[in-house]
Amino acid sequence: MLSQLAFGLTTAKYTQQFYGHESQEFRMSSYPALKMLINGEWIASGGEGSMDVINPATEAVLGQCPKASKEQLDAALAAADEGFRVWSAKPAAERCAILRRATALIRERKEEIARVITAEMGKPVSQALGEVASAAEVIDFQAEEAKRAGGRMIPPRSPQILSQQVHHVPVGPCVLLTPWNFPINLPARKLGGALAAGCSAILKPAENTPAAAQMLVEALVDAGVPNGVVNLVHGDPGMISEHLIKSDVTRKVSFTGSTAVGKMLGALAAQGMKRFTPELGGHAPVIVSENADFAHAVATCATVKFRNAGQVCVSPTRFLVARSMYDKFVAEFTDRVRQIRVGDAGVDDTVDMGPLAHARRVPAMDYILEDLGGNRGEVVTGGKRIEGKGYFYEPTVVAGPAADSRLMNEEPFGPVAGIVPFDDLEEAVSIANSLRYGLAAYAFTGSQDESYYLGKSLRAGMVAINHLIVASPESPFGGVGDSGFGSEGGVEGYLGYTDTKFVTVAKSR
Repeated sequence: MLSQLAFGLTTAKYTQQFYGHESQEFRMSSYPALKMLINGEWIASGGEGSMDVINPATEAVLGQCPKASKEQLDAALAAADEGFRVWSAKPAAERCAILRRATALIRERKEEIARVITAEMGKPVSQALGEVASAAEVIDFQAEEAKRAGGRMIPPRSPQILSQQVHHVPVGPCVLLTPWNFPINLPARKLGGALAAGCSAILKPAENTPAAAQMLVEALVDAGVPNGVVNLVHGDPGMISEHLIKSDVTRKVSFTGSTAVGKMLGALAAQGMKRFTPELGGHAPVIVSENADFAHAVATCATVKFRNAGQVCVSPTRFLVARSMYDKFVAEFTDRVRQIRVGDAGVDDTVDMGPLAHARRVPAMDYILEDLGGNRGEVVTGGKRIEGKGYFYEPTVVAGPAADSRLMNEEPFGPVAGIVPFDDLEEAVSIANSLRYGLAAYAFTGSQDESYYLGKSLRAGMVAINHLIVASPESPFGGVGDSGFGSEGGVEGYLGYTDTKFVTVAKSR
């Protein structure tokens, strides 16, 4: 009789709970057979073989994912080229109707998709369900935007000019490269904008979360998206991205991932003058003013910081707290963190935080923390891997990390929070703006004057005050500096998949 080990964190102790064979069997048997989609054909065999997909909570193999060969990538490119001609010719209202049918299917299948997300990358099922709902809403908004985005008229300066019009036309076949932390929401954000605008796409999701993306693509196919309009490939990210971006077929590249990789892909896209939208790393500061509602601020920060085990590009990571309330904030924040239940969300729906998404994230957390100690920062709680199967890491709070520490300068992308005091708001803003990252920034204050100052002064593509939500279907999502440029979501997400064309018509002579 097999058993599974899940970890629950209650106050300062980790408790072990065992679950029966049936739970493991349910999860393993419900995981879909992995395939690629090229020109409307589902393909189980990869020209470069296959790779294991690992459950991060158990380290068990979930399935085998095919790895595309260059020949298969060329077939996907040819399909996207033809698919673009077909799809871009369809009226916007027809594209919208197909996409809305797809989101209806996504909502019908939400429980199954959510369980697959949890199995692949570990987040609690409740958070996975929220991600599925968000993915459907994002596509819905972009689908409706297809009917709204009509360009504009420009008054002519001469009576000989009959009309002057600005049109937004689809840019062409797109390469969409997505990571593992939001395995359906991020592909949906890119596919929603691209397909609504009339573009075709080749989606390459993360190697460790292929099934969630596959289920999204299945909904699009079942809704009536024509062959070749959406193609799905898996495999080696370096080879695939280079091969697809270099192709003359590709006209737009959208990438979500690390800053280092984004810079390399951007240089590659620039060689062919391809449109490029990178959404890269972040290291979001949170300023807690002495005028803030303390109870609201500490409760919100302690909850949101550890969602998805901190594996969120806009996750709050650097907490800058007014010195007058610093000690109290550290104590209450830490107390709340010690009550977080950590475990295998696939078998226990009551856990608050699952494992890190893959094995490499565990030493990455150790690396972030290893230069602390003494006057360089105190690990108040957590700070190490939880023993046993799975990539579980203790929710970690560091008080007073040094200004030059790794935690204060390198994105942790995990369940680690650093808290430092400040003496005045200008100092806090200076610390917040000291890095080249500029994706999201947050602040808590009860002062309108401070709200205005912070909203204007914080250098980030997205700023939230008195809450920690910067993403919605209607709003642009993107950063500045080393966090990238351009936006996804909102009207900007639609326009990012279009070229601007000016048409002026004069009287015939």
